[in-house]
Amino acid sequence: MSSSEYPTGGSARNAPNAPPITGGPEQQANQPARVGTIVWGLVVLALAALIIVARLGLVALNGTYVLIGLMLGAGAVLVVGGLISARGRDKKSTTGKS
Repeated sequence: MSSSEYPTGGSARNAPNAPPITGGPEQQANQPARVGTIVWGLVVLALAALIIVARLGLVALNGTYVLIGLMLGAGAVLVVGGLISARGRDKKSTTGKS
């Protein structure tokens, strides 16, 4: 949509049906990275590295064992990361709202 479609000449952010803007850059910068995002990113990087190593012929890999190992490792890291995250949330003071 162009700015001429709005009576005040504003943008879509000023439109009545536009989604609300939540949090500024300061609030978004304070949010920690999610454990799942980090773990799955590491899984993808590990798979890429293993594919490169296998294609170079440095090591012969069994795909089934590689996938089992990656899934076991990713699952363990997700569980531990979730427990650490939950423990960190418990330490924060509550606002008293339910």
